[in-house]
Amino acid sequence: MSVSDAEKAGQAQFLAEIGRGLAGLHTEYYGKGPARARTYMLNDTVICLLEEGFTTVERTLIADGNSDAVHNIRRSFQATMEQPFRDVVQGATHRRVLAYMSQIHTSPDLAVELFVLEPQAAPVAGGHHEELGAPALPEPNT
Repeated sequence: MSVSDAEKAGQAQFLAEIGRGLAGLHTEYYGKGPARARTYMLNDTVICLLEEGFTTVERTLIADGNSDAVHNIRRSFQATMEQPFRDVVQGATHRRVLAYMSQIHTSPDLAVELFVLEPQAAPVAGGHHEELGAPALPEPNT
């Protein structure tokens, strides 16, 4: 079964909405958002990659060899923010989020947000990449 141009456009629109929404939450609560968001959907799974989103404080800790502190604070933040993150995806897809998982990687600077949605009969596949325009921060002094 082929996907029509209208269906592709609709998928790109809601995937862009997810990427912008998740990046917006990072910007609002960390004071700095990611430079890029790439959002993909395959059937019941949504994955959003947020690039270059670490704050100056986090980058300083990472450069000093203390990436565990960054991982710990990010895990705490994700637990606190789980519902707003779910709300972004549920609002864009009009499907219930069954599970949410989050992880960061320090080199390269990358956050991954993963959502498992309630199943639906029709297969879905799509992707959206966007430069968000967040200015790069200078490297921390080490």
